Amino acid sequence: MRASKDNFPLLAELLGEQQRLDTPVARFALAHDAGSAPALIALGPQLIPLTTPRPGEQYAFEVDLDSCTGCKACVSACHSLNGLDDEETWRDVGLVVSPSRAHPFTQTVTTACHHCADPACLNGCPVLAYEKDPVTGIVVHLDDQCIGCSYCILKCPYDVPKFSERLGIVRKCDMCHSRLAEGEAPACAQACPTHAIKIVTVKSTVSTTFLQAAPGPSYTQPTTRYISKRALPENLIAADAATLRVQPAHWPLVVMLTLMPVAVGLSIAAALPNTRLSILGSPLLPVAAAALGSLGLAASVFHLGQPLRAWRIFLGWRKSWLSREAMLFGAWFPLAAFTALAPRFSQLSALNSQLLPIASATVGILALVCSAMIYIDTRRRFWRAEQTFPRFFGTALLTTLALTAPPVAAVLLILKLAVETRTWFGGGISARLQRGPLARAVLVRDLCGVAAAVLLVIAPVWLAAAPLLAGELAERYLFFCAVDAPKMPGVPA
Repeated sequence: MRASKDNFPLLAELLGEQQRLDTPVARFALAHDAGSAPALIALGPQLIPLTTPRPGEQYAFEVDLDSCTGCKACVSACHSLNGLDDEETWRDVGLVVSPSRAHPFTQTVTTACHHCADPACLNGCPVLAYEKDPVTGIVVHLDDQCIGCSYCILKCPYDVPKFSERLGIVRKCDMCHSRLAEGEAPACAQACPTHAIKIVTVKSTVSTTFLQAAPGPSYTQPTTRYISKRALPENLIAADAATLRVQPAHWPLVVMLTLMPVAVGLSIAAALPNTRLSILGSPLLPVAAAALGSLGLAASVFHLGQPLRAWRIFLGWRKSWLSREAMLFGAWFPLAAFTALAPRFSQLSALNSQLLPIASATVGILALVCSAMIYIDTRRRFWRAEQTFPRFFGTALLTTLALTAPPVAAVLLILKLAVETRTWFGGGISARLQRGPLARAVLVRDLCGVAAAVLLVIAPVWLAAAPLLAGELAERYLFFCAVDAPKMPGVPA
């Protein structure tokens, strides 16, 4: 017997419901087929406000959790309209769950840029490649200003900015602001078949509530509104909360942030009265400091997607620690080089013996403070001050003491290892990464550190240099790879 919907009442009911489904896409199609221009125009205001925000207000996404089905039509529409690369997404769909077996609960969540009231990406950008529209509040990325340093990716707690390998810059959701200006809804809102996304006007004030299982709103004050008529469980967690993700190593930064503290340590040692070694008529330590510093600064350039735009890096000095670091290391290098070359000029010998080494060491220390603050300012737990300062300044101080008091340097190295080992314990993401995927790197770091400490006590300093430098490189590698990177809820792969 031939099957038909009449033989399956439930199937007939579901098919009838689909035919009656009133979605933006269906209504647009019907209006288009009918050739009704007024009907087409009338569809827009249902998804966007009728007026621009008033003073103290801004546009924001509103997501109806009761309507979101996780179909990813919004993701596809955003990708198509903005011409994104294959692996590039500006909108994601995640999942939050309740771990309670007694009251199971799952909810799909669509997320994009939250156009925060106090955007961390804007505050951290060293080249002012972000701006917050004073009328709409939309946070826009200026692609032609970006140098591809990716610092905004580290600053944003919601994993919003995305790096484009093809273009060498960061890009992100701009709420389709050009469409909004013409009275059209963003691609994601227009494509959503269940009306789950729309643009609303909200007050540009401090956020006190946000989506459960997402990073807290106190840092950047996200404006996206997640609404639901249901009482959501209080114990919601991200479905991928337990997933371990080894973060990018950023090798150019690993090299730079190892060599620069070593170079600063050499500058400090050169400023001390009893460490004036010389080579070919020039003081050895300033020469070594300038040489390692040049290598470190050169390595940092390879981290940039658009290095030819790097001259603009000083523009964000008022807010960005990265700008301040670049300016201070830019001032330190000529001082270090001049300190190395000044003894060749008799008229500058007195200046070299007093002011130049001290000035070089002082500026180098200030630059290291900025280096540490770059990562502390991201508010990531693994990069908090009590971990980052001992790592960066520990490397510099180890270099100085290895040249002036090797046994003391050995003791300091053991203490530094102890501080680092504290992050190995506990149940956090960083601890689990170090005990799991990064266990070999931790072992290499510890073996190199212990070997260097032993050699500092029983052998000439130059024999300890190789394991000491290798250990510090491994520590810096772990510094980047083991960080606990916050993000919006996602779905396990």
